[in-house]
Parts: sequence; C-alpha cells; structure tokens
Amino acid sequence: MASTVTSRPGYGQLLRTRGAWTFLLPGFAARQPFGMLTVSIVLLVQHTTGSYGSAGAAAAVTGVSMALFAPYTGRLADRYGQRAVLVPGVLVHSLSGLVLTVLALSHAPLWALLVAAVPTGASQPQIGPMVRARWGVKLKDSPLMSTAAAFESVTDELTFVVGPLLATALCTTVHPAAGLVTEASLTLIGGLLFAAQKSTQPPVAVDGHARVEHGSALRIPGVRVLIVAFLGIGSVFGGMQVSLAAFSESIGEPGMNGVLYGTFAAGNMLSGLVCGAVAWKVAPQRRLVVGYVALALTASGLWAADSVLVLAGLGLLVGMCIAPALITGYTLVEGLVPAGARTEAFTWLTGAVALGQAAGVTVAGQLEDGFREGAGFLVPMGGTLLALATVLALRSHLAVRPHSRTVARGVGHRVPVAVD
Repeated sequence: MASTVTSRPGYGQLLRTRGAWTFLLPGFAARQPFGMLTVSIVLLVQHTTGSYGSAGAAAAVTGVSMALFAPYTGRLADRYGQRAVLVPGVLVHSLSGLVLTVLALSHAPLWALLVAAVPTGASQPQIGPMVRARWGVKLKDSPLMSTAAAFESVTDELTFVVGPLLATALCTTVHPAAGLVTEASLTLIGGLLFAAQKSTQPPVAVDGHARVEHGSALRIPGVRVLIVAFLGIGSVFGGMQVSLAAFSESIGEPGMNGVLYGTFAAGNMLSGLVCGAVAWKVAPQRRLVVGYVALALTASGLWAADSVLVLAGLGLLVGMCIAPALITGYTLVEGLVPAGARTEAFTWLTGAVALGQAAGVTVAGQLEDGFREGAGFLVPMGGTLLALATVLALRSHLAVRPHSRTVARGVGHRVPVAVD
C-alpha cells in the first residue's frame, strides 16, 4: 500500500482543534465504565454465588442487551440529540447497576440477576460513538478525520485495558461490589458532564425535505457488510480472552494471561497510532480488504502456537491488524452513511463488536472445555475467515460514491465512533 506521512496533519493538530477538549475529557471519564462493566459483574456474581457459570450468564445477558439496544440509542441521538438520550440513559444505567448489586449481595436467585442485567446492558451509554460524532462536526471533510478515527481507536483500546484493571483492583482489594458501584457512579457523573457540553453536540436534522432523516443506517448495504466485519473482530476479542486464560492455566502460570493479553492490546494501540500518522493514498475499501486478509491470516495461526514466546508474537501481530480494520471501517461510515444516521451506524458497529465478543467467549469456552487445550483459538480463525469471505464477496458495497456525500450535505447534521 502506498502511503506518505508528510501531508497528514498529526495528533498535535487534532488535539488543538478548537473546543475538542471540552468533550474529550468528560468523554474519556464517561467511557471508562464501558470496560469495567463485564468484569465487575463477573467478579461480584461469582463471589456471591460461587459459580462462574452464573457470573458468565449475567455478564453475557448484559453484553447481548447492550449490543441489541445500542443502535436504537444511536438512532434516537441522531433524531433528538445526544443530550436528550444521554441524561435519561445514564440515570437508568446507574440505577439498574445499583439494583443488580443489591440483588447479588442479597443472594437473589439467578433469574432475578438476569432480569436486572437486561436494563443494565440496554442502557449502557454509547459515549464512544457520540465522541466520534462530535469529531465529525468539528472536522467535517478535513483529512484529520482519519487521524481522529485512529485516536478514538487507541482511546477505546486504552479503555479496555484500564477499565478491567480498575474493576479487578476494586473488587479484589476493596469489596466485591466496589467495581460495579464505581462503574455506576462514573457513568452518572461522566455521562452528565459529557451531556452538558452542548456547544459541541451535533445539531439535530430539521430539514423537512431530508429523505433519510428517519431512515435506518441498517438499510445501507455497506453498513451491513461492515457489521459482519466487526462481528469477526469481536470474535477475536472474545476468543483471545478465554483462550489466553486457558493456555496460561495449562502451563501452570495463570499470571501470564495478563502479559499475553497486554501484548495483544499493545499491538492494537501501536498500530492505531501509526495509522493515524499515515496519509493513505489507497481507497479505504481496498485498505479494509487488505487489512482484513492480514487479520484473518494472523488469527489463523493462533491455534498452532505451542509456547509463550510464539503466542505472544502472534498475539502482537493480531493486535496490530485489528486497529487498521476498525479505523478503516469507521472512516468508511463517513462516506457511506448520510449525516442524519451516522451515530446509529457507529453504534451498530460498536454493538457488532460486543456481540461478536459475547459469542466468541461462549464458543471458545465450550471448545476449551470439550476439546484439547488451545481449541478456543479456532474461534478467532473461524470468525475472521467467515467475515473475510463476506467482505470479499460484497466489497463493491463499500465503494464510496459521489452521491453519498451530496446526500449527506443535504440532510442536516453530521455525526461519527471504535472499540476495540
């Protein structure tokens, strides 16, 4: 891929964008709970029930609820504004999280915990997509948009490193409920501070002639292709989490799990930083195809790793292939989706990663229990190969056509998101 680093404004210029820090700082605080929620639920429920199965079920219900409801909160944000969605959302999420905490500490039956887990996941604020949407308003068609996408990808990855570590520390050194209580508190405080930044909020579409004002982003073929691609990426996260833990246990060094996963995450962050510094000359749809081929190839080698050194090296490579795919996917949304539906589109992609991760954790766990050690690594391989086949077959839907931008300008507001 041909590229140059001389014509792309860098992170310094991005962070000097006027008004950016007013939403970046509260946004960073408000998105930390996203990485804390699952771990906090697992540790609390396991402590009160003594069952990892029950803990995993509660966490899975939370993750699936979030994945299913996130796109609808994105659509509501596009239609009515971020503040109108965030304020009630953070209130419901915080209250639901506290109810779940009380039920767990009261040794309520599993069905009650699962019922409480539904609104807890469904109301998870989609801060990442909303931050990206605000970058879209600030930068419009600036070449800094790709830099912003890379910056957000790294921020998301940092969230998934800091969040679980913070939750684990709180649950193990303070109290088993401290993680979930802190998650609810940070969501409330950070979410309200973020919602208060009205000056950077994307304006609501008011043009009565906008043809797609109430249309769903899911109706756009390219968005559906990207959802499949992001499902594959989610399967990598889920499969790696379970399989690295199982591998570490099998060699008698459970503490190695953190080192291996940290190496994987470091690769993701490193490549995200590099992607944001490069001025790509290759079309984004072609970059996605090439990057996804690399991701599928590296993920396919994980199951054959038989030593810590080999697995760490492959994990680093897999992580380095994920960020470019995520960044390119979010960049494509800018050209494929009219402005009035972009927040929804970003939340579909975020939800796809979460859903792929939940499925990956479940399948990898079953494979590790029922087959030989390392069988869980088949999940990242299978998920990425299936997604790659879909991307290759339907790559024409990812081509950004001139009329896409024309329609977007006539809709009324621009709005963009990542994870990891």
